[in-house]
Formats: sequence, structure tokens, C-alpha cells
Amino acid sequence: MTDPSETHVLYNARCPVCRAEIDHYRAHSEARSHPVVFHDLNTRDLAEWGIDPDMAARQLHVRQGGRVLSGVEAFLALWRVLPRYRWLARIVALPGLRQAAHLVYERVLAPRLYARHVARMHRSCPDHVA
Repeated sequence: MTDPSETHVLYNARCPVCRAEIDHYRAHSEARSHPVVFHDLNTRDLAEWGIDPDMAARQLHVRQGGRVLSGVEAFLALWRVLPRYRWLARIVALPGLRQAAHLVYERVLAPRLYARHVARMHRSCPDHVA
């Protein structure tokens, strides 16, 4: 059973961009003993997250108190528990900016990272179905 006060982050460690960003957050979190736990979607049982591997690979997911958040909402939740990033969460959560961030993440960034993930998986295992 996990501690409900902890923030759990599910990310794709096979994605170099995702891994670099999460490694940065992890280092910050560990140095300051923040209650954040990071999980590589490639080594987890995703049933506890209620999502399939394809859905997990499409965007960042955060679980707090039993709720699973994804995309920009997941980033906001993560940033809010890391004092160095609370200012960023406050700015991105502003009306208008939140919607713009959502559109950019959902329509540009996440699909591009996911397409690269699918290409990497296909190169490593040509019979892999995304």
C-alpha cells in the first residue's frame, strides 16, 4: 500500500527527453526529501494506475491521494509539491495559460514524444505493436 501523502509520477524512462526531465525533478525531490516517488512505466504493473501501456506512454501521469492526473494537470500536481516549481504551477494554472499549455502539450509535445517512442520500440523490436 502506498502513502496517500506521496505524489507518484509515472513516466517513460525509455524516452531520453522524459528521462532527463524526470531525473532533474527526482534529484531536486531527493535532495530535499519531498514525498515524490518516480515509476518507470516500462517496469511497473500499470493495473494499479488504471491505464494500459499505450496510454501510459502517451503522456506524463501523476497519482495523488488515489487520483490519477495526466498531461498538464500531472505536471501542475508535480510542480506544486516541489517548492522550487510552485511558482511555475501558479503561472501555468492561470486561466488562458492553462488552456494554451494543454493545447501545446496535447497536440504538439506529447504526440511528438510518443511518435519517437513508437519508432524506438519498432527499431528495437520490429514486431512491436504500439
